[in-house]
Amino acid sequence: MRKKIVVLLLSVVLVTLPLLAGCSSTGPQKSEDAQSIQERTFKIGHIRPDGSSADLNVELFKDEISKASDGKLNIEIYPASQLGDYTVVMERVSIGDIEMQISPLGTNIDKGFGISSAPYIVENWDQAKETFKSGGTLVNVMAEKMEENGIKYLAGYPLYFGGIALMEEPLSPEDPNVAKNLKIRVPPMKSYEQCAVALGYQATPLAFSDTFTALQTGIVEGAIGAGAEGYYSNFKDLIKYYLPVNDHFEMWYLYMNLELWNGLSVKEQEIIQSAASALEEKRFAEAEAETSAFESKMEDAGIKIIRFTDEQLSEFAKVNREKVWPIIKVDFGQELFDQITSSIK
Repeated sequence: MRKKIVVLLLSVVLVTLPLLAGCSSTGPQKSEDAQSIQERTFKIGHIRPDGSSADLNVELFKDEISKASDGKLNIEIYPASQLGDYTVVMERVSIGDIEMQISPLGTNIDKGFGISSAPYIVENWDQAKETFKSGGTLVNVMAEKMEENGIKYLAGYPLYFGGIALMEEPLSPEDPNVAKNLKIRVPPMKSYEQCAVALGYQATPLAFSDTFTALQTGIVEGAIGAGAEGYYSNFKDLIKYYLPVNDHFEMWYLYMNLELWNGLSVKEQEIIQSAASALEEKRFAEAEAETSAFESKMEDAGIKIIRFTDEQLSEFAKVNREKVWPIIKVDFGQELFDQITSSIK
């Protein structure tokens, strides 16, 4: 009798499971579900101070999403690395601990991300707009690598060409072959470290969030890895000299957790993607002029800008391409690196 009951129960389960499976759903099945918008709150982190240019742009991104969703999609902004250094936050986004970030890409997750900030990969704004646009070869590679690590690429956020900020005037700043005898902070990436050395400086890898204290206490005497906007926003009371050497193109990326993205309705994805794409378009239209504006602000704050001729900048690029590129291309894959850089050699 007991065996008959067990058989009967198993039969009921086998018949019921397909019905239950048909009722479950991992995503929108109906058109109205695809257009649904739920009450959601996302955290987004960035590294600039409250009220900075980047912070104001993130506010616009937040407002556009809120407006398009009738206030249902809300974004909480955490400026000034409040959620941690951007490399750590990137890891937290990949596992879903934090929903979104706008930042450079750290090589702690994938060394290949370093190609985005390779020294002198582009030399001018025309090249930057072509190379770093969404849908371009380089950005497509970054997006694919993000997805492999649980991150959804949304848009690019161009800032500026990079430079070196110093507390002391360097020896022969125009000659990369002269040792400057100055320790400068570099982001913890091989490309920045090798670039600093190629330009005559001693490299000290540090997280961006630790740079102010390192400058203040004399651990380093300068920094590379940012540009006029970044240095003015964070270190204008410490630095005395700024060298626009155009060592890299500062491109941030707006991204979110991939699993979270996949769980959104089509309408929610459209709202977020539309706001992200609008932010990228806005930044490419204003970034070049903003660089000049912040250099003027630096001069007004008493920071001396040591400028270089086109010939001197070309020499910096030549030295880096000869000395640094052969070293760093191993991390990125020679075929891909050569494909991306071939147009500017």
